[in-house]
Amino acid sequence: MSDTSTSLFPILPTEGLHVVHLFYRVEQEAWQYLEIADRRKRRDQLAKLVREIQGLPGTQLLPYSVVSPKADLGFMLLTPDLNVADRCSKLLGEALGAGILTPVFSWLSMTERSEYTTSEEEYAAELKQEGLEPGSPEFTTKIAEFHDRMEKYMRRRVFPELPEAQEWPVFCFYPMSKRRQHQLNWYALPFEDRKRLMGGHAKIGRTYSGRVLQLITGSTGLDDMEWGVTLFAKTTSEIKAIVYEMRFDVVSSHYAEFGEFFIGIRMDIPDLCNRLNL
Repeated sequence: MSDTSTSLFPILPTEGLHVVHLFYRVEQEAWQYLEIADRRKRRDQLAKLVREIQGLPGTQLLPYSVVSPKADLGFMLLTPDLNVADRCSKLLGEALGAGILTPVFSWLSMTERSEYTTSEEEYAAELKQEGLEPGSPEFTTKIAEFHDRMEKYMRRRVFPELPEAQEWPVFCFYPMSKRRQHQLNWYALPFEDRKRLMGGHAKIGRTYSGRVLQLITGSTGLDDMEWGVTLFAKTTSEIKAIVYEMRFDVVSSHYAEFGEFFIGIRMDIPDLCNRLNL
């Protein structure tokens, strides 16, 4: 029986969740060598392990088929405890037995707040510019709506609930960083300039509301680049459109460096095993 628990003390972030993206290649020659009964047993072990992980407190796990020669299947794991993330990641790689799944790419990151979100003071200043007086009923209502909106936004970023596969079947992941070249050094820009540029970048993303769901996780100090970008969509056309349009924005065209892109189709384990001829 798989043991997804750990006797070690939990390693918890001050806020948010650890996020692990895992990508594997199936070694078909080794798999086809197995007896049919053995294959069935190993598929059942994988399905059972996925259910166990999905049942852990505060933990979410998404399996998917990767539409690329880069990998065959992948998992996205969100959980608070780094020890649990580590244990579950290793169990997933071993679930079909030794030599069957070969890791080809992985990414460690954490959910986090954005440092560029609008503060209450900034929003209040905008309301004053619109002619609303502090203390007036309309001003007070808009501030209350702002609090509610920001609370929901922060909750989605720091403690996200991943969407249902039936509604959002297309999965995209890629890492990225900001440039540090002499003439194009993002971190040499004043904070207010960076915030203004990110505000324009975010406006483009909001035009895809209802078409693309986006989760930005931080990997500075945890992996080779600074962020992991996970997109969920109903069609690949929407993924292609948002990435294409955002690349013309200054934040991307001048300051962004991108890693590899992975596209997947979200599936439960029986369908995934059938797709992979397991």
